[in-house]
Amino acid sequence: MVLRLSLFFLIIAIIEIYAFQAVKTFTKVRWVLLAYSTISLTVILFIAYQFTQFDRSIGQTKMSMITMGLLLLVLIPKVIITFILLLEDIFRVFAGSMNHFSGPAIGVSFLPDRRKFISQIALGLAAIPFTSLIYGMTFGRYNYKVITQQIFFPDLPDAFDGFKITHISDVHSGSFDNPEKINYAIDLVNEQNSDMILFTGDIVNTHAKEMHPWIATFNRIKPHKYGKFSVLGNHDYGEYVDWKSEKEKEENFHAIKDLYGKIGFNLMLNAHAFVSKGDDKIAIVGVENWGKHFKKAGDLNKASDGLVKEDFKIVMSHDPSHWDAEVNTHPQNFHLMLSGHTHGLQFGIEIPGYLKWSPAQYVYDQWAGLYEKAGKYIYVNRGFGYHAYPGRVGIMPEITVIELKKGKSLV
Repeated sequence: MVLRLSLFFLIIAIIEIYAFQAVKTFTKVRWVLLAYSTISLTVILFIAYQFTQFDRSIGQTKMSMITMGLLLLVLIPKVIITFILLLEDIFRVFAGSMNHFSGPAIGVSFLPDRRKFISQIALGLAAIPFTSLIYGMTFGRYNYKVITQQIFFPDLPDAFDGFKITHISDVHSGSFDNPEKINYAIDLVNEQNSDMILFTGDIVNTHAKEMHPWIATFNRIKPHKYGKFSVLGNHDYGEYVDWKSEKEKEENFHAIKDLYGKIGFNLMLNAHAFVSKGDDKIAIVGVENWGKHFKKAGDLNKASDGLVKEDFKIVMSHDPSHWDAEVNTHPQNFHLMLSGHTHGLQFGIEIPGYLKWSPAQYVYDQWAGLYEKAGKYIYVNRGFGYHAYPGRVGIMPEITVIELKKGKSLV
């Protein structure tokens, strides 16, 4: 532990030294340098203090999210500066070595001076994530987007051609602080006039009480003709805090499960239900959380017991890693899986039709949007809320509207 802390503080010190060098190269005004140093030191001490105050019996709080946001706000830009100036130092050492072996000039130092324009470039590039992270914390976290997606299936029952499903995920109600914005999002959900709404888990961060101020708000989601179904996410099990007893943890878990019913959703715990339209039907299969690196409470066999391969099936499973691990290769032939969980890491770049990037893609093969393998599909919702970092940059909160279509894809 001591070695890890020493290494951590060494890295922070190197980053701070390089960031100061960039500012010093850019300006020699003494009061600016003093103000920069004072602010940097104050922020570092504040972040360090807040981390020592984190209480695992409580979990995430508004202050812990502010601290995380502040950490990213100061760390990411300075890492960029450090990387650029480190590259410059490598060049300076190389140039100094060449000059030394070719015969150094008298009175000339081994290392060439830093170039001002390099520091200007570093500061300019660092300003991009700095301003983006501020935007993400002030506006991005409630910048809801309605994303529509048609998915074609040759064996879709005729009556369900054009059937619309609203999909939400990862509410994380314990992070909310703006009733007006949440009510606006609920209005967007209702405006879609879908046939069904599916909610793929994480109603809270940890504690059932987080949702209590928002129950009336989410009860504004209007009834959907073919039902409102939900499953649990990894945060719904209350496993990221220390509990006084197993009894307390179990009581919280039961209270969280009850929350789904209190906002009008049918919580499916490794179970399925048929939805009929005319003479046709489809199966909604709800699996408890199953994640490659998270809790594996899901039982797909139990959830689909009694179904046959020919039934058209939509699986709700919170963690998209479940798709490749089990769902997509299961002999039951699951046509579509709906997930969430990743949030798209709440950070990335999306230009529809051209570019979609996030660090989340280095952890999850399916992390945002629609994916297909051998005629089977998974859709990963980017999340309704936010967690840890109190913002969203590039990857906005999402309300998905999926339209089922009969036939082959036109793409």
